[in-house]
This record gives sequence, C-alpha cells and structure tokens, in this order.
Amino acid sequence: MGLHRFKPIPSGRMGLLWTLSTIRDGVIIEYGCMGHMLYSGVTLKRAGIDNACHLYSTHINETDVSLGDTSRLEKLVKNIVKNNKPKAIFLMPSSVPELIGVDIKSIQKKLKQLYPDIHILYFGSGGFDKVKHNGVQEALTQLVKALTIDCNRSPSPTFNIIGSCADLFRFESDTEEIIRLVRGALGIEPLCILSSDTSIETIKQMGKAHINIVIRQEGKQAAKELKKRFNTPYIEGRPYGIDGTEVWLKEIAQILNMNVNPQFLAKEKNNALKSISIVKPNFKHIIHSSPKQASISIGGHVDVVQGILEFACKELSFIKSKCWCDNIDMQNDEIPYFTEKEWTEVVSEHTDGWLMASGEALKWSNNDLSLQIANPDIKWRIYPYEPPFVGFKGAVNLANLWINSYEAKHGH
Repeated sequence: MGLHRFKPIPSGRMGLLWTLSTIRDGVIIEYGCMGHMLYSGVTLKRAGIDNACHLYSTHINETDVSLGDTSRLEKLVKNIVKNNKPKAIFLMPSSVPELIGVDIKSIQKKLKQLYPDIHILYFGSGGFDKVKHNGVQEALTQLVKALTIDCNRSPSPTFNIIGSCADLFRFESDTEEIIRLVRGALGIEPLCILSSDTSIETIKQMGKAHINIVIRQEGKQAAKELKKRFNTPYIEGRPYGIDGTEVWLKEIAQILNMNVNPQFLAKEKNNALKSISIVKPNFKHIIHSSPKQASISIGGHVDVVQGILEFACKELSFIKSKCWCDNIDMQNDEIPYFTEKEWTEVVSEHTDGWLMASGEALKWSNNDLSLQIANPDIKWRIYPYEPPFVGFKGAVNLANLWINSYEAKHGH
C-alpha cells in the first residue's frame, strides 16, 4: 500500500459496511482482526448510523492464521443466533483471511444447514483488490438476489430507491427530498429505501414495487436483477436543479403511464424559481464582470458531480472548471478520475470561483467548508434533517450556498 497524505480510497470492506450497517434486523459478522469493527463502528456513528444492523467481529490471532482455524466464527454465530435472533446474518471477511484464502463460502454453506430459518449471506469484497464501489455494488446486488421473495405488484403504486447508502454525503436529506417529490408529484409511496432506511422484511417485499429509482451507478445491477425477476422498470439518475428535477419526474411518470400532478409541480417550481430569482441578477453580474469568479470545480461521486454541474452550468450559466470523480471505473470524458496528487493540486491552487469537494479537501486547502458535497468528512453528522442537494429544495439550497460563499470571499 502506498503512502497517502489524506484518507486513501475506501476499501471494498468499507463499501459493504456503509451499505449493510443501516439495515434493521440484521447482523454483520466480520471474520477479522481485533479493533477492526470497533473502529468502523465509531466511523459509522459519526455518520449518524447507530442501532440498526448489529456489528460483531470474531478477532483472529496468529494460531488462527497459521492453522486456518475458523471455529471462532462458528461459535460467534451460534451465540448470536441464541441471544439476538436475527433475521439475517451478513458474513464479511477482512484482508487477512482473504489474503490467506480462508474459505468463508464453505462455512456459509455449513451455517445455512445449521440455521435454515436465518438468511446467511457472504460478501467477498474484503480483499486488497476491492474498493468502495465494489463493496457497495456487491451488497446492493446480493441483497436483492438473496432476500427478495416472489410476490405480486402492490395494489397501489409504490417505488423502491436503490443506492441510498451512508457513504454519500447528506444521503438522508437527499433521500427524503426524493420521497417527497415522488409522493407529491405522482401520489405513490416508498416501499424500500435500499439501504439507508430499510429492514430485512422490507427488502423481501421489493418485488411489489411498480418502479425502482436508482440514484447511483452501483445500484444498476440490483435494478437489473429486479427487472429480470419481477419485470420492474427502473430509472437511473439523481434529480438536480429546477429543470432537471421536472424532467426527472416526468420520466418517472412516463414509465408508469401516469401524469404528474400539475398543481404540485407548478407550486414547487414557482417557489424554487421565486427564491432563486432573488440572487439570479447577482450571478449574472458575476458571470459578465468576473468570468473567472463564475467558474465552478466539483469533486466527489461521479453521479453527484454530474448532477450539480449540470444545474450550475445549464440552468445558472456558471463556467465549468476542473471537475473530477473519486472512482477510476466511473470516470467519463467530462468527469475524469483524479489521483490524490492530482486533486490536491487542484484544491491547493484554487483561487477563483466555487470549489465543491470533500470536507477533508476543503479544510486542508482553506476553502469554504459550507460547499462540502462529498466524504471524507470532518464532522459528526447525527442530524439527518439538513437541506438536501437534490430536487427543488436542493436547487434553492445550492444557490443559497453559492451566493453566500461568493459574498463571504469578496467582502460584499
């Protein structure tokens, strides 16, 4: 592993944890080293995740490693089944067992025979060759493949959200805005929020939904599985901006052969436009008088970067500067992947316009912390009701952040 000045790209293990830890009635068991899960538990609590999925670690020592003894894992499962009575157990290896080739899958098969009434799932993204998005994708996909049961569509239209995971900054606020929009515009109710607000039982019922809303690329494979099994249509993408949110809602309506509630849409659009119109003249003045100050640089998850960038440039006429994503497998022509060396150069040299990135990057480069849109974070996040970035409310929030950041910087 190379040297890093900042937090390195999270491992696949962390992707699994951020995805599975919010699921109620489940238990995560890591076959790994002492302290691993304790440290992870603190990290999850800082993100506002607690009292959902119970976290356990077997601990391993030199004897376990050298002799390949896995009895600790089997004893721990027995104890958890007796005392916790979970509906599902998620087995998760860490780097050392993965490196020495411990056959967790064989242990999983044995445990399934011993406890047939409990869902026992194995996730394999614990090795050094996996990074965060691998873990998130594997968890989302395996959950729908292993847990969903055969069922018919719900009598009234419902929807699932796929990809609301704790690794995304302000994930709870964005999800609440998406629920509010779909409920208000189309009158349909959420069934399962995979995975930030769900339970084992709710995941089982995902086949009842009339549409799946995939809000990050890692959730696409899960949506395909549901499409294959239940013929459930899905839509990809996150709603940003006023025009972007309207288009997104109408796409959902078209898929479902429904009409968007015209009163709801008109009210929401008018309220957002009214709020933003107050500062639009200021933005136009900045664009014409100081074009460099109207530039915007964004770094983070590619779907978040793409959405905010489109709102800023297409709806407010900001000028795109250097933008990047945090995953090499998701880069595209418009948003490339930047290494630590590359993004540190961008943020350290940033002088003009707006910079939106992780809390860690903004703090280190002495840039405006209010423009954080990505993790790694530098604060506790136990308050889930902060303003969103998506939807009509998100558009107003972003405009508010941008104008205040500009005026704070330029002394107006």
